[in-house]
Amino acid sequence: MKFKKIAKLVTVFMLCTSIVTGCSSNKSSEKPADAPDTWIADRTIKGLIFQSANDASVDMNPEIQKYIKERTGITLELEGITAEDSQGALSSGLAAGNLPDFIAFYLNNSGREEMQMLLKAANEGQFTDLKPFMENSKTYSKYLDKDYLPADTRDNIMFRDDWDGSSYLMHMSINRTPAQVNRAYIGGTYIKKSITDDLGIDPASITTTDQLYDLAKKIKEKGYKDDNGAPITAIGPTAWGGSDRDFLYNDLVWSGDSSEKFFKDKDGNIKHEAQTEYGMKRVEYVQKLIKEGIMHPEFYTMNETRAKEGVVNGSFGIVADMHNFLPENNDMEYIPLGPISRVDGSNNMVLSYKSGYAGWAIPSTTKDAEEVFKFADWLASEEGKRLYFYGLEGRDYDLDENGNPVVKKEVIELKEKKPEEAKKLGFRGVGSYWGEHLGYTDLDNQEDFGEAEWGQSVKEEDTSAATKIIEMYDYDKKVKEASVIDGMTPKSFLYEFDGGKGDLEAALTRYNEDLERAYYAKSSSEAKKILDDSLKNLEKNGLSKFCEFLKEKEASGVTIKY
Repeated sequence: MKFKKIAKLVTVFMLCTSIVTGCSSNKSSEKPADAPDTWIADRTIKGLIFQSANDASVDMNPEIQKYIKERTGITLELEGITAEDSQGALSSGLAAGNLPDFIAFYLNNSGREEMQMLLKAANEGQFTDLKPFMENSKTYSKYLDKDYLPADTRDNIMFRDDWDGSSYLMHMSINRTPAQVNRAYIGGTYIKKSITDDLGIDPASITTTDQLYDLAKKIKEKGYKDDNGAPITAIGPTAWGGSDRDFLYNDLVWSGDSSEKFFKDKDGNIKHEAQTEYGMKRVEYVQKLIKEGIMHPEFYTMNETRAKEGVVNGSFGIVADMHNFLPENNDMEYIPLGPISRVDGSNNMVLSYKSGYAGWAIPSTTKDAEEVFKFADWLASEEGKRLYFYGLEGRDYDLDENGNPVVKKEVIELKEKKPEEAKKLGFRGVGSYWGEHLGYTDLDNQEDFGEAEWGQSVKEEDTSAATKIIEMYDYDKKVKEASVIDGMTPKSFLYEFDGGKGDLEAALTRYNEDLERAYYAKSSSEAKKILDDSLKNLEKNGLSKFCEFLKEKEASGVTIKY
């Protein structure tokens, strides 16, 4: 079965790359006499994006493409993957080696599974060294300043000791200043506001799974109906479909903010959840919710379309995970619940010294790779980011006396009333994320555009659901009280631990899969056997030794973010 899955992913990948390869031949080396200073080359740059369809946003607006062509000479063409498993597709793509001018991928931190694949590919010579290009760039040269990057990005992803000064992976979404919040993003568990009003409860008072269970029982007993008159389910999945995320039961997950299921016990010993009772505690809790009809039976399996419909129709009393900018919640039907405290009793906000999200690389087979890098540097410039964030001057925004973009009200109205039509305008403010892959970094929206959020200076704040939720959640106070950590997550050290073999990484992945099997097991004894077998597999692949390895890292002065 595993072989068939890999073969299928390779086939899907080859079908994708048949479109995006062979791109560097379409190029003219002559610079037009009237070309602007931002001109790079008359060529096509093609990228393959190993992300979900919405995040990839490969469809580009023709007028946006025309502007890019006029300013840089570049025709940007993006291709997404058709496989649902972006990690599997990346693995197959790297194995096939038939790659376009650049690839982009998820990479929140070096603990993600993609990192092991990317490290292997880099060590085998599949990527171009980006360091020389950084030295001559405008925006990306900032990455060479010692204190600009967070520790994980600098030491584990981009400038590893074992690369002898070279750098093969570009990490994105780096804030310009430390602990900076560019977007008041409130993710986590949400509840229908009408329910909190009817029950007379403060949603912020629900901080334990016991309290959540009692609340969910009341919701079920009340027999609330959705917008179509059908009975609601007390607890529904995330707004993006079935997924096992910590928010709903933080105090039953042996983990801190990283969600990697490593944590310290009261004696200072580092353990994985499989070595504790927390996995089984959570299984018993979930089984109780499902058995009593409180949790949707497809909580871990529902597809995104049905989940979004459930949010729009108000079919779930509680949504396991969503955020305040979700278009489906423009009427603020759902508001934040909790948050549920972690296993150590804390539930304060945790901020990274600087952010990091997604990444890109240039294959070593790419011709004139520096031109691709120069294009990325232009996209990361103020002009490039303004195009990506705000669209076209005159069409989508005007400039004020300070040179800051002022979003046109008709564009805001179009996004609110017809979001899919607005998205076709082709920039981030309306939900098109093509610029995320090469230019979304060195972030400081307030400094660059005069506002922290697209359209903030124009929108009527009292009608903005996102803004109301920010105020309700007391977001600014939580940011001031947040813990700021510049560290690396436990899984960041897996490659160093086993030399890239990936055995423990595979066992950790299996543990998460085994958990979902256990949630749906017929009995507690069957669930316990599944988790016991998973622990044996983890230990066989070095779990206890890895925990000792992490302890040694901490003793040497390394900060680990659990």
